[in-house]
Amino acid sequence: MSKPLMPKAAAVWLVDNTSLTFDQVAEYCGLHALEVKGIADGDVAQGIKGMDPVASGELTRAEIERCQENPNERLQSAERKHEVPAPKPQKGPRYTPVSRRQDRPDAIAWLLRNHPELPDAQVGRLVGTTKPTIQSIRDRTHWNSPNIKPVDPVTLGLCSQMDLDAAVQKAADKLEKARKKAEKAARKAGTLLPAEETTGEATADPFGLARPAAHEVPADQLNVPSIDDADPSEPKPFAVSDVSDAFTTAPKPKEEEATPDVDSVFAKLKDLKVEGDSGTDENKE
Repeated sequence: MSKPLMPKAAAVWLVDNTSLTFDQVAEYCGLHALEVKGIADGDVAQGIKGMDPVASGELTRAEIERCQENPNERLQSAERKHEVPAPKPQKGPRYTPVSRRQDRPDAIAWLLRNHPELPDAQVGRLVGTTKPTIQSIRDRTHWNSPNIKPVDPVTLGLCSQMDLDAAVQKAADKLEKARKKAEKAARKAGTLLPAEETTGEATADPFGLARPAAHEVPADQLNVPSIDDADPSEPKPFAVSDVSDAFTTAPKPKEEEATPDVDSVFAKLKDLKVEGDSGTDENKE
């Protein structure tokens, strides 16, 4: 059931011009029964002029008479001839009472320290301030910078916890989208692959350097014709085993020279001396 456009004005008119109970008027206007009783006593809504809901098309005379006959019945609003648009949220900074405006720098400092991901526009909506003020507090050029202490804006009553959580979540989602977009752009640009992809088995030896040498491959896997099958009149083909034998055969070690004996050396010297003496004697003769 839709409520009247001006609840207290409609309640004033119904109390003054009908015999409806306080509960019936309170339920229709969206007020408390004690508040309607205060209107009847003149303690509440003083100076408010009553508005006829029948003239505005919100109620019908038959509906009022039906509820007056039975106190247990409840008023039902008449179908509106004109649709009233829903109120649009106001854009711009939130209104801050004069008594709490001196607390805004503390709230801004708290938001800048604990939620740096929040943009200045979002901070301005939460606290009800402007971007130059936020920038001055960030740069510590505010006229009252030495006395600013970070305080939670929810504790100061400048915003609700639901509004703060929604703003933080919105900023986090925006950062996540920006990160994914940057990763996608980097992937398209052709950046280096991760280490686990470049050091796998498929890319461990891309040029085949780790393959076995020719002399290490079994002979049955080589497409080399056998010597027995070749024609004896033709020259012998070059075999891979010859190359492997040439490289694998180690050179023969040199024979060790015999160690000379002292007695044999002196014996040779004596023989040479005897031969020399005999030659000199022949020359004298």
